[in-house]
Amino acid sequence: MTNRVTVVGAGLAGSEAAWQLASRGIPVLLLDMKPGKTSPAHTHAGFAELVCSNSLKAMELTNASGLLKEEMRRLNSLVLRAAEATRVPAGGALAVDREAFSEYVTRSLKEHALVQFEERLVSEIPEAPAILATGPLTDPALTQALTDLPGMKALHFFDAAAPIVTAESIDMEKVFRASRYDRGADYLNCPMSEEEYNSFYDALISAELAPVHAFEKKLVFEGCLAVEILAARGRQTLAFGPLKPVGLIDPRTGKEPWAVVQLRQENAQGTLYNLVGFQTRLKWGEQKRVFSMIPGLENAEFARYGVMHRNTYLNSPDVLGKNFAWKDNPLIRFAGQLTGVEGYMESAASGIVAAIGLARALRGLEEPDFTAQTVLGALERHVRTRCADFQPMNANFGILDKLDARVKGKRNRYLKLSERALETLEQVIDRYELRD
Repeated sequence: MTNRVTVVGAGLAGSEAAWQLASRGIPVLLLDMKPGKTSPAHTHAGFAELVCSNSLKAMELTNASGLLKEEMRRLNSLVLRAAEATRVPAGGALAVDREAFSEYVTRSLKEHALVQFEERLVSEIPEAPAILATGPLTDPALTQALTDLPGMKALHFFDAAAPIVTAESIDMEKVFRASRYDRGADYLNCPMSEEEYNSFYDALISAELAPVHAFEKKLVFEGCLAVEILAARGRQTLAFGPLKPVGLIDPRTGKEPWAVVQLRQENAQGTLYNLVGFQTRLKWGEQKRVFSMIPGLENAEFARYGVMHRNTYLNSPDVLGKNFAWKDNPLIRFAGQLTGVEGYMESAASGIVAAIGLARALRGLEEPDFTAQTVLGALERHVRTRCADFQPMNANFGILDKLDARVKGKRNRYLKLSERALETLEQVIDRYELRD
């Protein structure tokens, strides 16, 4: 193989794509603007930096996120391998130490004999073969180059990152450690009485927001709403959403609190905690004032405040074909949130699909069809399916093909979908000889 593939972007999707190509004997030139230049949301120099949260969601096969991870594992995912090597306690979820995770991915790629890395800001579409995985914060110059292409249109939405507090500043006398339904004790829980909840709610909905351009205010992804936007939908919205107390018993009272704010461990050392579900665009001073009303966080030290930033994704159904190929030149692929998949693992998964498809195309071989019976294939189908209002999508069972027969019970149905997905994936792996 003499064709070297240029991969633009060393985030989760680009890192995974580079790994999949190199693992199949294809030389890779991996380009990224870091560490010389960073986006407004990035701070670290390494690859695969996690910005919004250190959680990669559920692991169980009764959850579509868990099924996606198992599918990725069977395709030798570097991102999943790095996550499992750097995980921190998070109940049934897979959460990681951000810096250790990034270091693992960076080291793995830089030590690979077929991967060459160059720090470079890319402002034009590279020559084929290439994979563009520049992420939801693609540099404006490259975004403009994309939108100038025939039939291409860039869309925008906003994403939000939750604040992080130091462990030593949490009042441990007011919080309790537990996971829902006695599934371990991985979370710190800040219990609220009805009075405390109402006071917090009133302060939250009246707090001052960071400025956003008027034409951008409605461009918010429903799957990752800022906590203040969710709260504005009704006084009890948070109590039935991210602050729901169901399955959490305060050992001091033996009862469920009125509401609970959960804190998730952010790093391996246990020195930082993330406010679960508290993505926000409140001004930083307002975050300190309002979030300090949460029991146990009265004297919290904020290691990072929540931020709001613009995300960019393509009008993919008009421009992308099978396996994230650009319709005008199938030897150029796209991957990651730029395509309209939403989420860390979903982005990495799209890198797998794009890289495998391109690798086989370069060898003149038939490209695999993962089918919409797998999460990998269902996500790929989503981004190339025309609809009235194309929006980003994360892993969920609703995007998979329905079962042929009715299965009683949600859990049983999800398990059946997972079993079918993994059986289908094994058939695809065997048919297209995708094992390394």
